[in-house]
Amino acid sequence: MAHLLHLDSSADPERSRSRAIGRTFAEAWLAANPANTITYRDLHADPLPHLPDAALHWPVRLRPEGANPPAEAEALQSTLIAELTAADVLLVDAPLYNYSLPSALKAWVDYIHVPAVTAPFDVPTQPMTGRPAVIVASRGASYDAGSPTDGWDHAVPVLQLILGTALGMEVSVITTNLTLADSVAALADQLPRAETELAAAHELAAAEAARLGA
Repeated sequence: MAHLLHLDSSADPERSRSRAIGRTFAEAWLAANPANTITYRDLHADPLPHLPDAALHWPVRLRPEGANPPAEAEALQSTLIAELTAADVLLVDAPLYNYSLPSALKAWVDYIHVPAVTAPFDVPTQPMTGRPAVIVASRGASYDAGSPTDGWDHAVPVLQLILGTALGMEVSVITTNLTLADSVAALADQLPRAETELAAAHELAAAEAARLGA
């Protein structure tokens, strides 16, 4: 058996492509082994409070003298880190909002990225080293290499840096572009590509879940 931590962050519970692809992954994960389990957090429906004190960026022994962050925030941080470290696989559904992460997802990142706890600092601490992290990236337009919007996606690189470089996870990305092609007239001619990419993303999500959950 294996355990999955599944995070959603889209503000659209009905039409979100990242949510839909994430559901495909989760269903295939449970189908891969009846003993597999999932912890699910909808970071939009049940948002985390923003980090209330900069001291929470550090473990207690590295905090500034006199630091006294709220006890409830420390407890929440401990819960979120425990959820993460209990997971064999992490699934992050990450739509691109204004070329970056949804604020709900960024709040989660701020709680779980703690040098000397989940990432190296003065000690080589990386409890998530080698564990798979799957990012489902949905983007309203296209960001092709050489296009005017090449390099405008500042969501996936952040997650690759935090989860891969800092936490040491093995990061893979499932991407679907042009999610607005069915609703924005200027993108309507790109609808066939959007539909093809969406179908391919669902197939890849199911295949990855079956592989990782077997």
